Amino acid sequence: MSTDGRWCYVVFWVVGSGTTRWGLLKKRLLGVCPSVAGAQVFLLKIFCNDRLGLLHDVTQVLCELELAIRRVKVSTTPDGKVVDLFFITDIRELLHTEDRKEEIFDQLKAVLGEHTDCGLEEARTEIRVNVQPLSFQLPTIPEETFTLELPEVQPRESSNTLNGLSVTIDNSLSAAHTLIQILCRDYKGLLYDVMRTLKEYNIQISYGRFYANQHKSCEFDLFVMQADGKKILDPNKQKALCSRLRMELFRPLRVVVLNRGPETEILVANPVELSGGDDLSSSTISPSLLKCSMPASSRWEVYRVLLDDGHRNPATLNRIQEGVLNMLMGWD
Repeated sequence: MSTDGRWCYVVFWVVGSGTTRWGLLKKRLLGVCPSVAGAQVFLLKIFCNDRLGLLHDVTQVLCELELAIRRVKVSTTPDGKVVDLFFITDIRELLHTEDRKEEIFDQLKAVLGEHTDCGLEEARTEIRVNVQPLSFQLPTIPEETFTLELPEVQPRESSNTLNGLSVTIDNSLSAAHTLIQILCRDYKGLLYDVMRTLKEYNIQISYGRFYANQHKSCEFDLFVMQADGKKILDPNKQKALCSRLRMELFRPLRVVVLNRGPETEILVANPVELSGGDDLSSSTISPSLLKCSMPASSRWEVYRVLLDDGHRNPATLNRIQEGVLNMLMGWD
């Protein structure tokens, strides 16, 4: 990758599978260049019979239709019905057309059944500016779930986290840039997490190299500068940046199983950009377990799934926790 401060040139050498949808990948990449963050927000209403895996199936359809999910509200009724409200934007920017609406409704009914009622309308101004969170009070989330400090003792799931993690800074190889070198285990979303962290520290990447080998290890060489165009010379800034990168790569997401009295809850917490945005479609890992609700914050996106009584066995819970982590990290 390289940039002159106005234009950015990036080349990715990637490996696909027999099911890789290259056309959809190209459309997605074009859709974020430039960003579609300012696209019109629409409200999609879905009323249908509730069932296991419903939220997963809906988000998969919306993902394939190239619709970005901004916020979700899910409600169920005593008679087994569900009302889902999706606040979405369209990468194609065609939600105002009847053909696009019919395409969405047809795809949803094909998955949810012909008796599904769907509606689509432009979100009101106050909703577009600030979609209100869920009205009921959610249980407290353990504070250690969101810590940004490396633990003194590695958690139980450390066997599945990053091994051989190294983050170093070198100012001796370039007169104008600071070199950040990273060595870590590969996982899904690794490049995004690195870029998101540097963005939050106002670090600009001028050029760099990223390499993932066959042993699932990754190497980064990034020549960077501060927002003022200078190298990172302050030892405190260097230490803070390295510490934050190590933490982000050591625990890129949190998967926790909690005892809620008569119920068991699995909680997945994922850091997001401070500028906002989420990606529900990539994180609906196990809504087939039951229901989930997602409170938003300025730092995390949180997914909470209540497990039924059939998942009280500790061995089963451990397998679920490990399976969710492996799926989201791309290790399965």
